Amino acid sequence: MMQQVETIHLYHTNDVHSHFDSWPQISRFLRSKRELHEAENKACFLFDIGDHVDRSHPFTEGTTGKGNVALLNRAGYDAVTIGNNEGITMSKKALTTLYESADFDVVLCNLEETDHSIPRWLAPYQIYETEQGVRVGVIGATAMYTEFYARLGWHIEEPRQALKKIATQIQHKTDVLICLSHMGVHEDRLLAEESTLFDVILGAHTHHLFTESEIVNETLLAATGKFAQYVGHVTICLDESKKVIGKRAEVIHVNEMERAEEDVDEVNELISTGNEAMEERVFYNAEQLKQQLFTESALSSFFGRAMVEYTNADCAMFNAGIFMGSLEEGWVTRRQLHSMLPHPINPCVITLEGRELLEIYNLAQNEDWPKLEIKGLGFRGTIMGKIIFERLYKNKQGELFAGNRQVVQGETYTLATLDMFTFGFFFPVLQQAEKEYYMPELIRDIAGWYGKQKALAKMNMSEHQNEY
Repeated sequence: MMQQVETIHLYHTNDVHSHFDSWPQISRFLRSKRELHEAENKACFLFDIGDHVDRSHPFTEGTTGKGNVALLNRAGYDAVTIGNNEGITMSKKALTTLYESADFDVVLCNLEETDHSIPRWLAPYQIYETEQGVRVGVIGATAMYTEFYARLGWHIEEPRQALKKIATQIQHKTDVLICLSHMGVHEDRLLAEESTLFDVILGAHTHHLFTESEIVNETLLAATGKFAQYVGHVTICLDESKKVIGKRAEVIHVNEMERAEEDVDEVNELISTGNEAMEERVFYNAEQLKQQLFTESALSSFFGRAMVEYTNADCAMFNAGIFMGSLEEGWVTRRQLHSMLPHPINPCVITLEGRELLEIYNLAQNEDWPKLEIKGLGFRGTIMGKIIFERLYKNKQGELFAGNRQVVQGETYTLATLDMFTFGFFFPVLQQAEKEYYMPELIRDIAGWYGKQKALAKMNMSEHQNEY
């Protein structure tokens, strides 16, 4: 009978989304576990499976994500892969420089430059060797948002095919093969069904939680939900021939981890650091613009005009729930814009036929929508709020107009809206329509741009009047 000669411990997090309230406990827990296992002469690896970064948090926004990397460094991570929040809510320059100070590997096999070369800040895979000589292969992949990555100057490949290709190439160089998957639980299960090469798939993206492992085709699947509520722990046992003879998974809730008095101060310091980094003035606001959830407002008019002028669209549509506060009179800073519009949402211009635009206008009159709770889609608010239209209205005769043009069947019109509406959950027609995403601009960038333009126009007008 073969004797167990090596136990490998994997600790993993996913979809933290810059929820730092419990990060001091998690970091302390991970450091203590590594010290414990190393004292026992047992191998230990720490992995993050993407979406650690979320630009809705002031610390992440203020440090352009590099603060997240510093937190991962301090906790002692060995490798990470990226999620869509790292991949498509950051500019190409920001992502290219994000991991400059990383003490860990970025493992990702399905992202390339547009000329198909491998970006210098990542590796398709890594092979680690334990003190007992066990070779641990790690391959990472992220979800395929083809059009978004293309707009940012990246090429994204289908992840399952890329993973299987690399796994086949390195299978004879490894004793254990681990996948860091930011693809979602459905894709993880398909990968396990299609390939027997992976011993463990650590999952993410769909925020699924496995309190114990799920086994598919002899592959162990593990995941920790979202928002730093759990840390995952996978144990892999090997015999003297370096063959895997046992695997198990568990999750540890943050409430089970040691707390310290300074934890709250540490979290507050992150927020202060981010806010201080965003005190740069953007524009002077001549009058208060109040937020209203269930009706049009001065703030919604300001934002609607910003969307139309920035994109040159015929009309615009958005929901009042995107505003997380008002704009006061006086200087507006990056911090205030971020606080008001924290969402990692891009503007998008959609080309629609008259009948389709009328359908959208009519759908938006649904009386149940304003109080509808929204989760995901990049939205960082709570409820939908009223659907607001800018330059799309009905006259007294009930005829629909986009700007100065009557909306009629057979003609086309352009609608500026939020990218979250293009996924088909509220307006199915928008999913297949011709569209142009604006990237890397987020909607708060559009608001800041418009505020600047208004302030400059007012200043120029004053100077012109003074000449006379």
